[in-house]
Amino acid sequence: MESRRLLTMILLGALLWSLASVDWQDGVLHARGLAALREIACAVFRPDLSWETLGKLVTSAWRTVAYAMAGLSLALLIGFPLGLLASGVLNRSLAKRRAVQAVARFVLGFLRAIHELVWAWLFVAAIGLSPLAAVLALAIPYGGILGRIYAELFQDVPEAPLRALRNAGASEWRVFWYGRLPAVLPELIGYTFYRLECGIRSATVLSFVGLGGLGFQIGIALDDLAYGRAWTFILGLVGLIVLVEAWSGVVRRKVIL
Repeated sequence: MESRRLLTMILLGALLWSLASVDWQDGVLHARGLAALREIACAVFRPDLSWETLGKLVTSAWRTVAYAMAGLSLALLIGFPLGLLASGVLNRSLAKRRAVQAVARFVLGFLRAIHELVWAWLFVAAIGLSPLAAVLALAIPYGGILGRIYAELFQDVPEAPLRALRNAGASEWRVFWYGRLPAVLPELIGYTFYRLECGIRSATVLSFVGLGGLGFQIGIALDDLAYGRAWTFILGLVGLIVLVEAWSGVVRRKVIL
C-alpha cells in the first residue's frame, strides 16, 4: 500500500511539474489556431476525390506499405533469434543461460531505445533519401521490440507439456519447435500483425522527412492549406490499418483452427 501511495505521489508531482513548465502567458494556441482547427475539422466531410489525388493516394499508400513490410521482415530476422536467446529457453545450464540472456537483452534494449525517427535522420545523413534508410530505420527498433515480446512469450509457456517432451528424451531445440513455438504461435502472429500496423503508421511519419509515402503527401497538402486533400490521404491511412486488422484476424483464426 505504501509503495502504491508513493508511486501515485510521484506521478502527480510529475504531472504538476509538467503543467508548471508550460508557458501559459503566450497562450497555448496562436491567433488563428481555433479557426485553423475548425477548417481542418470541417474538411473531413469534403475530402478531395479528384483522379489526380486518388492516383497519388494509391501510389503513396503502396510505398508506405512497402516500407512497413520490408522493415518488419528485416525486424523479424533480428528480433526472432535475439528473442529466442533472451528468453533463455535453449540453455539448461543456469550460468550459461543467464550470460546469454544478459547479452541478448542488452542488445534488444539498445535497439529499441532509439526511436525510428532518430534512426531515420541518422540513415538519411549517412546514405541520403533512399528507401533503404526508411527500411533500416523501421527494422532496427522494431527488431528490438519484437525480440523483447517474443522472449516473454517463449518464457510464459506452461511447463507441464514441455516436461513430457523432455522426459521422452527431446532436446531443448525439439522442445522449442514442438512445444513452445506451437503454444505461442497465435500470440506471435497477433503481435507481429500489430507491429505491422505500427510500422505503417511509423512509415507514414518517416515519410515527412522526405522519404515519400502518405506522410509526404499529407505534409505537402498541409503546406498548401489543402485540408480536403490532406484528409484524403489520412483516410487512406485509416483504411490501410483496417485492412491489416482484418488480415490479422483471418490468419489467426486459420492458425487456431
